[in-house]
Amino acid sequence: MKKLLKSTLLTILSIVLFLIVLLSIQYTPTYVYRLIIMNVADVYDYNNFENHRIKGAKHANTFISNPKEKYIESLFEELVTKTGFNSFKDWATGSQTTALIVIKRDTVIYEKYFNGFSRDSYFHSQSMAKSFISFLIGTAIDDGFIKSVNEPITNYIPELIERDSNFEKITIEHLLEMRSGLEYNTSRIPFTNIHSPWHDEAVGYYHPNVRKLLLKDVEVLSEPGKDFQYSNYNTSYLGLILERATNLSVSNYLEQKLWSRIMEYDALFSIDSKESNFEYMPSRLIARAIDYARFGQLMLNEGNWNGNQIISKDWVWESTRENKSIPRAIYPKWFGRGEKRIYYNYQWWGHVNKDGSFHFYANGNLGQNIYIIPQKETVIVHCGNSLQYYSSDFDLWNVALQLK
Repeated sequence: MKKLLKSTLLTILSIVLFLIVLLSIQYTPTYVYRLIIMNVADVYDYNNFENHRIKGAKHANTFISNPKEKYIESLFEELVTKTGFNSFKDWATGSQTTALIVIKRDTVIYEKYFNGFSRDSYFHSQSMAKSFISFLIGTAIDDGFIKSVNEPITNYIPELIERDSNFEKITIEHLLEMRSGLEYNTSRIPFTNIHSPWHDEAVGYYHPNVRKLLLKDVEVLSEPGKDFQYSNYNTSYLGLILERATNLSVSNYLEQKLWSRIMEYDALFSIDSKESNFEYMPSRLIARAIDYARFGQLMLNEGNWNGNQIISKDWVWESTRENKSIPRAIYPKWFGRGEKRIYYNYQWWGHVNKDGSFHFYANGNLGQNIYIIPQKETVIVHCGNSLQYYSSDFDLWNVALQLK
């Protein structure tokens, strides 16, 4: 029995060591180290990476405050009851909510922080960062650095053609819409819900040279424009295009076009490594929750901030409204097919209601949302570190429908 146990353990150890060596060869030892040490991503990950600092405005406008705390918390009553908590406070603690902000008609009517976080805390954007990258594509078009979203990505990354001529068929718009046809491994460890070591979400997140990954390893799998595949590589390619088009790092361009103009606090953008010095575009923007709310307010106001047009109104409309020319059949069934449905456009999510009104939002893992309700002139920001008792955009959709 002891011999069998020892033999089994040695076999398992040999397999593990083989996998470590294989992954180190394929993705670098740094990738393997990060995968083992950091494991599942969370909102504190920026402490494990080098960060570029993004400076805020010298004099940022502050919001008027007129708290309506009981009213806002009452809108979460159904969620609190459904998840088995006795009060909103208990739910906020148990759901690992870290911030909740509601701004209506330029006035803060709710701003609270939970679970040890405060207004001065850093909040990990997760995939909300994608909507900021979309914003920068719009400003790059406004500035003339990019001609249009219809350009092939090889206008900015010509070396991709040498590897596969199909890259020439992918446009910037395809990247924005998650319809590029790029290969994206979503495999999981058998009999579990855990990402495999080859899952591209992990590979892109922990790789120490994402620029090299984009140029050398990512493949075209299918015809661009045909299918919808949510992929972090789409956003990373958009970042590389911005870098090439502007001759600036994405964090520098973000500072120039947005942060230094309207934001109250400095922010961070985590990079893949000191050697590569490339920001991880899909999810590692780190900022204060109130500045996420400012971004939401800017988009609600169609790119205008106190009389200054920060980004063109046309881009705000083009990037955040549903593109009805895209066949609904390409999207997953959970997007819906009827009057009440979800849409995706230019790195923004959206909800269409039965009455024809719509909401759009930046959405990130673990409960990060900048949720914009145009018809009610309202922005809601939620930050957190779990989805156990908060189903993110779906719960805010319900809150938004109740809001008066």
